[in-house]
Amino acid sequence: MNPLSITVSTVIVVLMLCVPRRIACLPLLMAVSYVTRGLDIDIASVHFTLLHVVVAVGFFRVMMRGESMAHGFNGIDRLLLLWTVALLATGMVRATDGFIYRAGMVWEGIGSYFLFRIFLTDADDVVRVFRIVCIILIPVAVLMILEKYLETNLFATLGGYSEVMLRKHHQVRARGPFAHPILAGTVGATCLGMAFGLWKRHRTSSVIGLAASAGIVGSATSSGPILMVLFILFGFFLYPFRAGLRALRWLAVIGTFVLNAVMNDPVYFLAARMDVVSGSTGWHRAEIIRSAFEHFNEWWLAGTDYTRHWMPTGTHANETQADITNEFLQNAVWGGLPVMILFILTFVVAFRLIGLTLRDSNDCSGERRFLVWTLGALLFGHVVNMLSIALFDQSIVYLYLVLAAIGAVARYGARKAVTPEIANTARGTTPARVTLLNP
Repeated sequence: MNPLSITVSTVIVVLMLCVPRRIACLPLLMAVSYVTRGLDIDIASVHFTLLHVVVAVGFFRVMMRGESMAHGFNGIDRLLLLWTVALLATGMVRATDGFIYRAGMVWEGIGSYFLFRIFLTDADDVVRVFRIVCIILIPVAVLMILEKYLETNLFATLGGYSEVMLRKHHQVRARGPFAHPILAGTVGATCLGMAFGLWKRHRTSSVIGLAASAGIVGSATSSGPILMVLFILFGFFLYPFRAGLRALRWLAVIGTFVLNAVMNDPVYFLAARMDVVSGSTGWHRAEIIRSAFEHFNEWWLAGTDYTRHWMPTGTHANETQADITNEFLQNAVWGGLPVMILFILTFVVAFRLIGLTLRDSNDCSGERRFLVWTLGALLFGHVVNMLSIALFDQSIVYLYLVLAAIGAVARYGARKAVTPEIANTARGTTPARVTLLNP
């Protein structure tokens, strides 16, 4: 660590301890967006990143202040906890360093998720964190644009990644503080969805966020984030047709079966034909899915430690593994069907909560309805994006932010929704009355 990285880390930790709850997400997002994973502390051969430290400080703050989740546990929370247990349990039958890696991954990701769940108590908090994201990503966008044209990663001054990544024809792909340009672009695409969600109420923040998103996605020069942007925009395009969404879903399912019947290859090989940016590897993303089906017997029970024979090429990080460019398949490799199914069910429940909230006309109308739809569009973009990338660095925290935001605004219970009075209770305010809204 150098003086600059020590200063930045100290500022972020102090902010986590001192800022009021309404902006407590700020230091956590700064740790994700400004610092590479190369900035770490080694203790007994274990690497602790700044994000590990900030999450620990965040939970210390929560205990000292007596802060808690506004609405108690929901289905997403429970499934993520079950997923965590299954992931760690299957990790115990793997190598020791694999278990340690999983424990660190869970601490960063799930720890960040539950901090977001505590700090985001209602729709106003979600709008506020959208504005925070739009603003804090402007420096990231500027430095990534400079990286693309100067061929120097300025985030390396804090420690970590310094080499510049090139695509075919020597086209520079900026990655900023993230481990790969696609992961950086995923964060930029997430920012775009948040900026669109702010357009009606906070036009200035929205324009700032759109500029940040364009800078990050454009300088990353990767097909995946560009496609994620298109799918998020498609989600917003469907907003006027939301009453017919059920019919559109069935049409998509039927269309998938028809394409699968008429195509020579499985329908997921459509990805092999997508080349938004010259040099895309769509064939690899489709072939890895087919290979997973062909080697189902190797991983279905509790995952596998060896996938190198699944593909013609491997990965530089691990000579025993193929490049698993699919978050769902990555979960399958980690822990078999139990881990992958729990991971998928998390998104099923999240979409269900969004649908229940949108159908509750008494509690969800106007601006709040559009905010809920925005979260649905963001989640849709992430799910599609995860079919082509494994989120192996801190960028996954932005996915957990979306899931936590859904918990802050979604309808709870089988037939009831939470009113602002309950949110006030979570903030320490005694409500005059508590009402359950029944559709």
